[in-house]
Amino acid sequence: MSGLDDADGLPPASLPGPRRARLPLPSAVVPGGPQHDGDITDGLEEAYWSVYDGAAAKATVRQLLARLPRIVRRIGRLAWNTDRPATLAVVLLQLASAAMTAFGLMASVAVLRELFAEGPTPDRVRAAVPQLLVVVGFLATRALLEAGVAVAQARVTPKIRAALETEFLTLTAHVRLEIVDDADWHDEAYRANDRGLFYARQIVSQVVSLAAALLGLVGTAGVLGVLHPALLPLLLLSVLPVGAAAVRSARARFHSFKRWNALQRRVRVFSWLLLERDAAAELRSDTAQGALLEEHHRLTTRIAEEDTRLGVSSAKLSLAGRAVGGIGTGTTYTALGAMLIAGWLPLAAGAGAVLAIQAAQTSLTRLVDVSHLVYEHAMWVDDLLAFQERCRALQPRRSGLPAPGTVRTITLDDVTFTYPGKDTPALNGISMTLHAGQTVAFVGVNGSGKSTCARLLAGLYEPQEGGTVTWDGVNVLDLDAESLQARVGCVLQDPVRFPFSALANLTVSRGTLTEADPRRALEAARASGAEQVIAALPGGWEALLSKRFRGGHELSAGQWAKIAVARGLYKNAPVLLLDEPTASMDPRAEHAVYEAVLRDNPRSDQITVLISHRLASVVSCDRVFVFDGGRVIESGTHQELMNLGGEYAAMFTLQADGYRAEAGETA
Repeated sequence: MSGLDDADGLPPASLPGPRRARLPLPSAVVPGGPQHDGDITDGLEEAYWSVYDGAAAKATVRQLLARLPRIVRRIGRLAWNTDRPATLAVVLLQLASAAMTAFGLMASVAVLRELFAEGPTPDRVRAAVPQLLVVVGFLATRALLEAGVAVAQARVTPKIRAALETEFLTLTAHVRLEIVDDADWHDEAYRANDRGLFYARQIVSQVVSLAAALLGLVGTAGVLGVLHPALLPLLLLSVLPVGAAAVRSARARFHSFKRWNALQRRVRVFSWLLLERDAAAELRSDTAQGALLEEHHRLTTRIAEEDTRLGVSSAKLSLAGRAVGGIGTGTTYTALGAMLIAGWLPLAAGAGAVLAIQAAQTSLTRLVDVSHLVYEHAMWVDDLLAFQERCRALQPRRSGLPAPGTVRTITLDDVTFTYPGKDTPALNGISMTLHAGQTVAFVGVNGSGKSTCARLLAGLYEPQEGGTVTWDGVNVLDLDAESLQARVGCVLQDPVRFPFSALANLTVSRGTLTEADPRRALEAARASGAEQVIAALPGGWEALLSKRFRGGHELSAGQWAKIAVARGLYKNAPVLLLDEPTASMDPRAEHAVYEAVLRDNPRSDQITVLISHRLASVVSCDRVFVFDGGRVIESGTHQELMNLGGEYAAMFTLQADGYRAEAGETA
């Protein structure tokens, strides 16, 4: 029989579980690599964090101006709620700083008037010294005020970030478990974390810069209006071309950055693979370094080309912007000269107008650049705040009866459950009753609903479509969700590897990293086989289980599995879920765990649920439930199911025959 037809050497109809789909032979040319030379932005899906990148560049000037006041108000409320004194100081000091700029310009005009009254003679210079000292005083005061703004801003900015981050993590850490399984929610969460929180820290300083630029522009306009009303149209003639050039330049930078960023994303994929510790062994055994380095070099060459193109484009835009701005400025100064010649404006006022126009141009350029940043980054902050609002609606029940300290029966009645974003139910019409003192097993093929059912009976998921889960007759929906979850110990196939001490890796199951029950910890370690693991570590219970920190230690997958079992036992909960807990253990360790947990120390006050594909481990369970397609198709003791000759018997026989064949070959 051809290996391509049936790799197992058995007729497909004799295999239990779902039938495998037929897969045709692939192409001789690998299509997975990015080999095309077209637009590199077509090669990757848009990243979650690039959703709003360039939003300001795509917005019209009218949209930008219409939205900026709302953005400033929202950031102001955040700052006000976080630190009112510091926020008030920023506002008042910024206003005073802008006033000093305007007063400084007016004082400069007074100095020029003294100098130009009868020509810049020594007497006129000496007469202008007091006014000159006033100008210096205004400039020094403005510098002090700007320093005060920076200090107040330094107080409020970290507090805003800390407050938002604390609220964000608190909400996301308590969102209902079935929501966490939703890929869209994950994208939103990482987007809010990576971009929303990042820009929340930056946007405060950007809003302050925006206010400073705007106030500076208003102040210089006011000075020009005082000098001569006709100077205001000249100001617009001078600054509008500069502003238009700044807008065009900002948009061009974004579009070029988007191409450059797409290339960088590809390069990072290959950089991560070449640097990643988990990939190192397989990369070397496959001798794949050369192929990855070749692709990395191809992409970095494209990046160099894009950098060159961006530099040339930026230079052209800068030249064009300066040319347009120069025309506007030249026209303004020509008109200003005509006013001086006609006697409409004194010479000192004309010189002051030149200073004011230059200051206004600087403020406007800054205003345009910062407005784009504020507009774009505020979208990420809005996204963060909207995500937090969504999370508030997805929190578990925080009111209701406290869950009982012990439970005698857990009953599932016609329970159905569908994961978010899925059309097919993971469970459909499940009914069963579990009793304290029992060890029950859930078996079946992957995706049959075993783990989903276990999490439902533990209150980690909520039943849907009218089904109920009750603990001693009380509907779990009437119980406080977190108190219910505190009554369940979970040991999963891929346990969390907490970067804590060995002892804290156990105590975290009871919601603490600082307090321990020494006797319970030792008993849990002995029953799980973790005692030998911890005893062999330098420092024992205090050993840090993470190589990411100096002095930390790395455990094997099997050793982590023992720590996870110890963690579940330490919780001492009335319900214990063991979801493939020994999948990464060697046979002796697995046997020892099952002997200790299931056979040697049975608890009359605990319901133990074991999920396993190794059916030899479920033989001694009080009851076995066989899942297929989200339904329980068989249930009973091991012997009853073997006598039934159904799905369980077929799976058990298949595994047993494999062991017998191996034993026969080595005998």
